[in-house]
Amino acid sequence: MNTVVTAAFWMIGAISSFTLMAVAGRTVSTELDTFEIMLFRSLTGIFIVVSVAIATGAIRQIGRNRLGLHATRNLFHFAGQNLWFYAITMIPLAQVFALEFTTPIWVILLSPLILRERITAIGLLSALIGFIGILIVARPDPQNLSWGLIAAASCAVFFALTAIVTRKLTQTETITTILFYLTTMQAVFGLICAGYDGDIALPSLAALPWVVLIGCAGLLAHFCLTKALSIAPASIVMPIDFVRLPTIAVVGMLLYGEPLEVWVFVGAAFIFAANYLNITRAMRPAKI
Repeated sequence: MNTVVTAAFWMIGAISSFTLMAVAGRTVSTELDTFEIMLFRSLTGIFIVVSVAIATGAIRQIGRNRLGLHATRNLFHFAGQNLWFYAITMIPLAQVFALEFTTPIWVILLSPLILRERITAIGLLSALIGFIGILIVARPDPQNLSWGLIAAASCAVFFALTAIVTRKLTQTETITTILFYLTTMQAVFGLICAGYDGDIALPSLAALPWVVLIGCAGLLAHFCLTKALSIAPASIVMPIDFVRLPTIAVVGMLLYGEPLEVWVFVGAAFIFAANYLNITRAMRPAKI
């Protein structure tokens, strides 16, 4: 089968998983707060990761190296994911997804500070175009600005920090190790944050399948995305990933009566252009 078609099939899995996670997250938010959602999501993830690791023999890969870096990565991801779950309950799903797509732009801006990588003129141009897209999506004025918009924009920053630290971890750590500490550490973070007031709500029988779906969909989405990137270049995979935006916009309209705002799509087009410009520049062969 053609590699592009194969990658597209994997991306359908990723898009479906991200969409299901958003719907499930909004559904359980009526009885669980974001910390509780993260706690039960992580517990589900532990079961899946450990089961697969034992079945494949990868459990032996898990060591205790670079625990500090693992903790840093998971604190960033925990903050970003909590902000994401909060945002999907406060603003239209299409706005959340559009602002989440700014993550690669923040990677461009933050990498020089953390990884000491050089920022290029194309990188700066990409960041500028992406920032224009953010302004179009958010339209920050006293009437439109809300905590939901701030949360959605902020989660992209924390996801970018997660990606940067992950890049450092993958130099020495296996995917199994990263996923193991992702789930176990965030379960601890979730337990502390959800239980600080001495009251952790348990999911009802009606909410339990949705909680399990969140845990499964989160892992499956990133697995499908990784598989797609291993088959086809990012310049092909990324445009397919942007199908998430119209998909979630239609889901939001059908399930929650959310309007299809043209400015969200206009802003997303700027964000897409910024990301695509940077990726195509990065994939050009270096001049000798």
